[in-house]
Formats: sequence, C-alpha cells, structure tokens
Amino acid sequence: MSTEPTNAETSLASEAPREPEAASEGGLAEQIERLKAELDQLRADALRERADLDNQRKRMAREIEQARRFANERLLAELLPLFDSMEAGLAAAAENDPLREGMELTLRQLHRIAENNGLVEIAPAPGDTFDPERHQAMSMVEAEGVPPGTVARLFQKGYALNERLLRPALVVVAKHD
Repeated sequence: MSTEPTNAETSLASEAPREPEAASEGGLAEQIERLKAELDQLRADALRERADLDNQRKRMAREIEQARRFANERLLAELLPLFDSMEAGLAAAAENDPLREGMELTLRQLHRIAENNGLVEIAPAPGDTFDPERHQAMSMVEAEGVPPGTVARLFQKGYALNERLLRPALVVVAKHD
C-alpha cells in the first residue's frame, strides 16, 4: 500500500480546514462588531456618568452658595422687630434727650452689620411708585401732592435679604381720581 494520499484525499484534506477557517472568520467579524458596539456603549455610558457627576457638582455648589447667602435669614428676620422698636423709640424721644444719641449710634451699627450680611431696607418715600412685589398696601387714600398709584405714606419699613423679600413695606397708596 502506498502511503501517499490520492488526489481525492488531497482535495478533501485541503478543503476541510478551509471551511472552519471561513466560518471562524465570519464569527470573528461578528464578534469584533459586537465588541465595538459594546465599547461604544461603555464610552457613551461613561460620558453620561461624567456629565451627571459634573451636573451634580454644579448643583451642590449652587446649593452651598444659596445656603451661605441665606444662612443668617432667620437671625436677621428676628432682628426686624428690634429695628422697628428702636426707630419708634427714636421718633418718640426728645431731641435733647441724652439717650437719643446712644440709640441712634446703636441703631446705625445694627443696620451696618445687617447690611454687611445682605439685608437691605425697603422704605419707599411718598410719591415713589407702588411696587406690589416689595410693598403691601394697607389702604388707599386721597392724598394732595401725591400722584395716584404711588406711595402716600409708609407705615412700616420692609426688608430684603440678598434680593429675597423678608418682609414687605407696609404702605398707604394714593387713590386714582
């Protein structure tokens, strides 16, 4: 018997490895495409997570800034009746009263400290335009020399903390004829 393969055996032997090779090449291409798609998805997920983290950092920074700006809100709001009382005491005190000067200095110092912490006084003068966002109308009156729809009289000063209204100014508004 001859040990050399016949032509038929040679052609079968040469074709046999080619078929799995072709099948594995198609499988590799599919696998490569699948891995590329998975990689693209992972990159997109990573970008999304990075953007979410960045947005969360920005949100936290805003919240911290808001908390810092309004941390004294409660304290300053509780001081408003003190301002009112001191101003009423000054209005009732005689001009030559020796305590008047001390009260004025104390009130000015309190106002300066409050202003340094973002508190702003809202005290419209007669003739100023009525602002419903910052003023509360207590009544309407006919007032000479004051245009209609403007402040005729101030009852109580209002206050805002860093542009947030703490208490509106209580005013009387001039009537329209």
